[in-house]
Amino acid sequence: MGIHGCATRLWGCAGHALIGQTCCQGTEILVTSRDRERIAAFTARTDFFERALPIDPVYLDQDDDPNWLVWAFDTDGTRHVLKREPNGDCGFLGHLGCTLPLDVRPLICRLHPYEYTEDGVTGVSSQCPDEVVPPGSTIVEVLGMVPDEAERWRDQIYAELRADHLERGGKP
Repeated sequence: MGIHGCATRLWGCAGHALIGQTCCQGTEILVTSRDRERIAAFTARTDFFERALPIDPVYLDQDDDPNWLVWAFDTDGTRHVLKREPNGDCGFLGHLGCTLPLDVRPLICRLHPYEYTEDGVTGVSSQCPDEVVPPGSTIVEVLGMVPDEAERWRDQIYAELRADHLERGGKP
């Protein structure tokens, strides 16, 4: 209960976790080689990722972003993703949210709920239910996200994916 016996309402990801599965649960989270380096440096671990084929075919539906498929996936169709717990939760999901600091989190996680292509940020995902956003606000405001940061992270993820692709012997 909040002040004077009024119920306290949780907004954003915490509120979403109370009513259903969040993006940190059941989602395949791609990690670039630099993501892996940042996380390994912070956690002193290297056992948090694996190479895997996509379980959800939506990851292959990138008609509006052709370089994504070329740069994010190896020729065998796999890519590096964070390991998940047996219940589908991200291995870094704690009871209060992500256990990684923002500057260490995978770029994919930092960017969510923004939608984007190589050309720029295109909008905000509709996956966040309206019930987790207070009236008169947006999910981006609730999460304290800054559009300029999202553009910077989008630039960064594509630069890292392009570099990974070239390191695997891909064509420029």
